[in-house]
Amino acid sequence: MSHIVIDHIETSLKAVLKETDFTQLAVLVDENTHANCYPLVQAFLPAHLLIQITSGEENKNLRTCEHIWEQFTTHNFDRKALLINLGGGVIGDMGGFCAVTYKRGIRFMNIPTTLLAAVDANVGGKLGIDFMGFKNHLGFFQEPESVLIDPVFLKTLAPRELRSGFAEVIKHGLIADADYFEQTTAHGLNIENWEAVIAHSVEIKNQVVKADPKEAGLRKILNFGHTIGHAIESFYLNTDKKLLHGEAIAIGMICEAYLSKKLLGFSDENLMQISNTILEIYPEINIAKEDFSGIIKLMYQDKKNLNNLLNHSLLMDIGKATYDIAVDEKDVIDSLFYFTKLKQ
Repeated sequence: MSHIVIDHIETSLKAVLKETDFTQLAVLVDENTHANCYPLVQAFLPAHLLIQITSGEENKNLRTCEHIWEQFTTHNFDRKALLINLGGGVIGDMGGFCAVTYKRGIRFMNIPTTLLAAVDANVGGKLGIDFMGFKNHLGFFQEPESVLIDPVFLKTLAPRELRSGFAEVIKHGLIADADYFEQTTAHGLNIENWEAVIAHSVEIKNQVVKADPKEAGLRKILNFGHTIGHAIESFYLNTDKKLLHGEAIAIGMICEAYLSKKLLGFSDENLMQISNTILEIYPEINIAKEDFSGIIKLMYQDKKNLNNLLNHSLLMDIGKATYDIAVDEKDVIDSLFYFTKLKQ
């Protein structure tokens, strides 16, 4: 497991770099983290190479990886080099992917700067890039050396980005801790102690990952909301209706809660509680009926599928999830209709 530290970034970064032996250091940023987050760590870094890429899921691809690999190669990075990923989920996914593939692997560490990355994307060792329009289609399981979390970076986020990350907090409660779901959603995003929220979400995810590092079984519960959500995110990625990851997952969680009711006897009361809670936090999320077939087509590339069956992780109760539930395409369509009717 990664060494995860939740502390002031000055303290944690200085301590980790002092304990880590490396020959060269690179820091990966995008234009947003370069402007808003890099100044918070620059003074605590030794000599390093700064690599900047363009933000956005649409740039999490092989072309951007080539730029990162070219920078490593041009600056003669050897196998004892270290990469710091300073950013959100895209930076962590792609930076880790590039580190693992460069010269058969250099070490990397994550400094998550978004709520999404702090509670989920940068924790657990899943690395990936998008390919042919399919999210995280190419990737590895490889833990970072360290994950250094400081809620100070949340102050650099736009409200929409903070809300996107909160979807993963909601998911953690729904799959593993009913009290956590109730407590964190009681006041929307008006949370005073983000450090406690991040710590609890990280603990939930770590317990699952420790039990099943490579997603042979239990770890699949972390995909609740993601089978449908990833397809929705990918479908709208290069359109003027683009959804952030958490916004798409919010839709996915409502749809998959509906499937939980239809297939597993999840109660009507629970379904309505989840639906109302999510729509109160995400009032602007939407999908169009004419897009259903395109969304479902993308679902057939989901990594959990076997024998062309649409495998889902669903809820038996709030706080209790199961996995490998084969879902008929018609039921998925019904779940999408359920969501659109809520929005009418």
